[in-house]
Amino acid sequence: MALFGSLTEKMSHIFSKLTKRGKLTELEIKEAMREVKLALLEADVNYLVVKDFIKKVSEKAVGDTVLKSLTPGQQVIKIVNEELTNLMSSPNQKLMVASMPPTIIMMCGLQGAGKTTMCAKLGAYLKKSGKKPLLVACDIYRPAAINQLKVVGGQAKVDVFEKGTQNPIKTAKEAVSLALKQGYDTVIIDTAGRLHINEELMNELKQIKKEVRPTEILLTVDSMTGQDAVTVAESFNNDLDITGVILTKLDGDTRGGAALSIKAITNKPIKFCGVGEKIGDIEPFYADRIASRILGMGDVLSLIEKAQEQVSEEEMKKLEKSFRENSFTFEDYLSQLEKLSKMGNINDLIAMIPGLSGKLGGAKIDEKALVKNRAIIQSMTKKERLNPDLIKSSQRKRIAKGSGTTIQDVNMLIRQFEQSKEMMKQMKNKRGFGRLF
Repeated sequence: MALFGSLTEKMSHIFSKLTKRGKLTELEIKEAMREVKLALLEADVNYLVVKDFIKKVSEKAVGDTVLKSLTPGQQVIKIVNEELTNLMSSPNQKLMVASMPPTIIMMCGLQGAGKTTMCAKLGAYLKKSGKKPLLVACDIYRPAAINQLKVVGGQAKVDVFEKGTQNPIKTAKEAVSLALKQGYDTVIIDTAGRLHINEELMNELKQIKKEVRPTEILLTVDSMTGQDAVTVAESFNNDLDITGVILTKLDGDTRGGAALSIKAITNKPIKFCGVGEKIGDIEPFYADRIASRILGMGDVLSLIEKAQEQVSEEEMKKLEKSFRENSFTFEDYLSQLEKLSKMGNINDLIAMIPGLSGKLGGAKIDEKALVKNRAIIQSMTKKERLNPDLIKSSQRKRIAKGSGTTIQDVNMLIRQFEQSKEMMKQMKNKRGFGRLF
């Protein structure tokens, strides 16, 4: 499911009606704001946050600048985008780094929010950035919590420090001492969670905080829980004075309530978000990019970053040349399919391209079809991959038989290939997207 699927759909519908009109009246803007208010409330955004947001947008949207503009609909969208960004952004969204290593990150949260996995994801992210992190197992109450951290730590290729069911406060202190001796520059402490907030949990967390003096106290919250996540964040913040929030499951059936309410209610920044189940599925939280995606305006910068992780500069230049010379082949297409599968859910990627998801009319691409297409291309000869014009009726029968598919499947792939060539040309001409090549 695309990020904030339902909210984005409603917002796109509201603003498409505005942009189709020429001049706008104050009444039409107020009606649009009423629809935006309902969409946000249905997305489980905190009522007070919604009320304040609508007030700010309305005050700016009914001014002379908008009403007398030649493109009032676009002006309203611009104002909503700016206010959404302000709602979620903070000046201190980057991870703090200790002046003297190690940087100590204390992770906290309720059971089921994905805290332990997020410790490993954060470790992998920091390792990729050139850090040397150490994961510390301080959840001695949940069955298999220590083993889970060792498993996900192994997947992230990050070392794990554990002392079984020893007192977690003592374990945390010993881990920091080890980090100092062995050159770990970041310590990530996986603290115990509970099914609900209680005094026993908070006392232990306060003791760990007192003993190791963490640089960051990051609260992991499940973004699918909507306003409940905000209540959890308030409680932890009141007791621990958290420094930031990590939202998990932002790729799931997220209505948007948590992302749009937490910063406004707690005044603490959202620093990272989990966008999938794989260890690498963690991203810094960029308020402006999330706002654009909520409004169906895409997120070209994040798409570029994902692409650059999979495609080298040399490969980009080669691909650009093949588009320029109109020599894009099935070899190139297969290579792009392989890279797309590594970049994440293809429907989420499409949602990042401005205007493209709208052109598809909300249709979803079946990820299994990518596997089938790969099999079809691999059943072609080298000459056929390099020169698709060679693929006539008899060749299509052979390719279908060799790939375990039908002639209709082969025909469909060839049509998709031609459409992709055309689409990539258009995408290349879009502002910003050319940076992919």
